[in-house]
Amino acid sequence: MKANARDIRAAMERPSPDYRLYLLHGPDASAAAELAARLGTAMGADAERIDLDGAQLKNDPARLTDEAGSLSLFGGARFIRVSPAGEECLEAFSTLLAASQAGNPVVALAPTVKSTAKIVKLALDSPRAMAFACYEPSAADLEKLAVAIARDHGLRPLADTAQRLAASAAGDRAVLTREIEKLALYLDAAPDRPQDLEPAALDAVGADLGDTELGPLIDAVIAGRTAMLGAELGRFAEAGTSPIPWLRQLARRLMSLAEMRADLDRGDALDGVLKRHRVFFREEAATGQALRRWSAPMLATALARVRHAERAVMASANAGTVLADHAIAELTRSIERRG
Repeated sequence: MKANARDIRAAMERPSPDYRLYLLHGPDASAAAELAARLGTAMGADAERIDLDGAQLKNDPARLTDEAGSLSLFGGARFIRVSPAGEECLEAFSTLLAASQAGNPVVALAPTVKSTAKIVKLALDSPRAMAFACYEPSAADLEKLAVAIARDHGLRPLADTAQRLAASAAGDRAVLTREIEKLALYLDAAPDRPQDLEPAALDAVGADLGDTELGPLIDAVIAGRTAMLGAELGRFAEAGTSPIPWLRQLARRLMSLAEMRADLDRGDALDGVLKRHRVFFREEAATGQALRRWSAPMLATALARVRHAERAVMASANAGTVLADHAIAELTRSIERRG
């Protein structure tokens, strides 16, 4: 069945045995991750989580049904998380929904899958599944979300602080929440002791969103040029620049490639895809090479790694830019090895 935002949030917070599969598809990976985390919270801190991905289910479609019907090793709650999921999961999902019984819920994150995909139609048509489309909020919606989250943390946004917070998050709700949590800690704010959030606080602890030239670094990752990446990371390190801006820019590039890759996988011609997505003519050749190099599962995995690196950098007591540098270097090396 098709779920709206209220339905899916309620389902994640109070999972029902009537539903076996929760399919979260669409480009807003951060919204899907947040919803999946809510299911984990609802299952309990001691719940056993089984992680699978589309490639595993393609090779062994029956495994998902087996995992959904198995008891936890520790006798407690159990749930399955499939990420990233794509059309290669169709047989596994079909088998799960047709099984006579399956006691453990499955949440599938499919950031590169569009609403016309076969797995989406399967979930929409099944009374045992919920499908929810995750789209990145508009600037106005994200600003409203920033105000709401800030108030939940005891902050009263003043002047243009909500707008700046929305811009800094680049559409990522989890990043927005982490920024606000840092500000609440800095101002010693809480719901029972609210504080005004003024621009000075953002200047003091907000993410560095300067206009540093990010293109060469992003190109190095996409093209798998490890040597070039090392030089660019060294340049940023010398400048003392936060990794947050280039991580967000890289995430946006990966999402753009994922949308084009999905069109190609549907059978569309490359020239038409490049024109439809308004790729600048001087970038068409490089973009075409990137699309031949990157598959949909690779893009989904890379996007998840970039988002994870950003959140790790923003967490308290972290290793700073080392986390981001290591994650992106590993990603770039993996692309380089593919040639």
